[in-house]
Amino acid sequence: MPGLLEGKTALVAGVANRWSIAYSIAAAFRREGATLLLTYQGERLRGQVEELAVELGAAKVLNCDVTNDAELEALVATLQAEFPKLDAVVHSIAFANKEDLSRPFSETSRDGYLLSQNVSAYSLVAMSRALSPLMTDGGAIMTLTYLGATRVVENYNVMGVAKAALEACVRYLAAELGAKNIRVNAISAGPIKTASARGIKDFSKVLDAVAAHAPLKRNCDPAEVGDTAVFLASGLGRGVTGNTIFVDAGFQVMGL
Repeated sequence: MPGLLEGKTALVAGVANRWSIAYSIAAAFRREGATLLLTYQGERLRGQVEELAVELGAAKVLNCDVTNDAELEALVATLQAEFPKLDAVVHSIAFANKEDLSRPFSETSRDGYLLSQNVSAYSLVAMSRALSPLMTDGGAIMTLTYLGATRVVENYNVMGVAKAALEACVRYLAAELGAKNIRVNAISAGPIKTASARGIKDFSKVLDAVAAHAPLKRNCDPAEVGDTAVFLASGLGRGVTGNTIFVDAGFQVMGL
């Protein structure tokens, strides 16, 4: 069933490099015919994302720091002028200080805790508030989460708490935006070798443990996350909202 997103415009925030989950989602969207828009944060990342945009066939690259309300307003103004209707929004943004991931959770700094919540969870609320008025025919908003939101994963620490808040935001946004036929979901991907994942201590051990214990006896592939995002953004996912969908080779169902 090719062309699942023909005629749709999708904005993807968080494409950092070729190994990021957002890159795989953007590639899957473009494969299915979507008009693709990418955002970057600040001039430091502009050239890198513009290069990736060429590879992906993106129609536009736009600056937006999701922690800056003025930049969100500027993003909306640009979209209203050039791409006045959005059909899908992907929020693939998270951050925590490295030291707050490596030390015991009880030693998380106050500023570090607030930073991780602002960037990783509240930014979904801010993006949804800013961009949902452009979703005039309904559509799909989705974010990326991880099992550490509901279970203790060693060394995930403050990011696990931020992801828990993110998943709660998904539910509340889904309840509020459903009247506008806007669906809000989270994809909980299994551990993937991304640049951000390298900041988690002993991450390779997590990969090994999942591959050993998941029902499919392997780790998930970024392309599988991309295909799930296509499902959520397309008409096939029209009845799905407020959910966390696991794409982790089944690891989340396993006990001891």
